[in-house]
Amino acid sequence: MDGGTDILLRGDEAGLGTPNEDMTSLAAVAGLTEIPQRLVLSLGFGIDAYHGVNHAQVLENIAALERAGAYLGAFSVTRHHPEGVLYLDAVRHAAECTPDHPSIVQGSVAAAMRGEFGDTHFTSRTAGSELFINPLMSLYFAFELQGLADRCHYLDRLEHTQLVRQAGRAVEDYRDSLTRRRPPRVIPH
Repeated sequence: MDGGTDILLRGDEAGLGTPNEDMTSLAAVAGLTEIPQRLVLSLGFGIDAYHGVNHAQVLENIAALERAGAYLGAFSVTRHHPEGVLYLDAVRHAAECTPDHPSIVQGSVAAAMRGEFGDTHFTSRTAGSELFINPLMSLYFAFELQGLADRCHYLDRLEHTQLVRQAGRAVEDYRDSLTRRRPPRVIPH
């Protein structure tokens, strides 16, 4: 499960967001081949723009995963579903328990579920940045894990890392080895 969409990046995009934890988790579960059904869910389309993710490239990657048979579809959680009510309650409760450090990802998804849009801030942690709260943040995108893992260009470089900083260095080394990165694109509409 990824809060955001940076787990869907293969490595040669304009920006990777914050891949270390996501991709080490992906690599670890990809190695658990005895588990028959392994899925990846992504919630929070648009959140990773703050960390340099180009969401046109995310959509391009989802299309490629569809062609490969690894995209399983998407579903929405709304504030009108029982699950949505429970989710909003959990986000509210967590924010009350951690008032100095509420989750930006979960707060953004909750704001989208409440119908908020655009540069809407719910915590001082996002001060000085421009947010794009939007209805797509409440969509869960589902993928077959192995298909996603097969498309990540540097996943094998993470296999023998043990610390987050080692994983970060492996990602940086991969990025430094690229002769060309995919240029960012604009969603045309």
